[in-house]
Amino acid sequence: MTKGLKYILLLLAFMACFFSKGQVLKDTGYIQFSGLVLTSDSIYPIPYAVVSSNGMGQYTDFNGFFSFAARPGDTVLFTHIQFKSARFVIPDTLQSFKYNVVQLLTNDTINLPTTIIKALPSRVIFDKVFVNKDIPDDKLERARKNLDKQQLKERAAEMKPSASENFRNTMQNESRKLYYAGQLPPNNLLNPFAWSEFFKAWKRGDFKNKKKK
Repeated sequence: MTKGLKYILLLLAFMACFFSKGQVLKDTGYIQFSGLVLTSDSIYPIPYAVVSSNGMGQYTDFNGFFSFAARPGDTVLFTHIQFKSARFVIPDTLQSFKYNVVQLLTNDTINLPTTIIKALPSRVIFDKVFVNKDIPDDKLERARKNLDKQQLKERAAEMKPSASENFRNTMQNESRKLYYAGQLPPNNLLNPFAWSEFFKAWKRGDFKNKKKK
């Protein structure tokens, strides 16, 4: 089965659903407006077309399908960068809460403004600009710099505690006070593990680094 025949059968199946009757329109005044957006020449689906009405709408999916809430009498706008825009007015005499439509869009040609490229006045100026020009980073280079491990480590060291971290620290201190309520808290002056950590930090130069900062 060819791709064109596949989409033609899909279109026929969708048109069959168009004539099905649904439930009577409720007092809300909204209906479920669904449909397909296809090309007018080859009947192929148009993905990521914008279907909007009165601030509501969505993009079509990969198969050109869309569905959102609308009111009878609304004007629906179909737009896509590669096709001419189209408008569709939902009938205001509906008796069902569903309405299906197949919208065809025509290819559009976009004429970009003319760009004129001029050479620099002399080779000396060209060499100077070529050497000294600051070329901005592209997206890939910016992403690589933002994910650099050393920069992430430095930013993490400079970050202040968040609200959740401050709250957790405060709750831990309060819990520790309640745990030793009515008695003296432990003194790490004679704790061998605390002295061991102190000597390790001293050898690493932690206190010297803090003094420099």
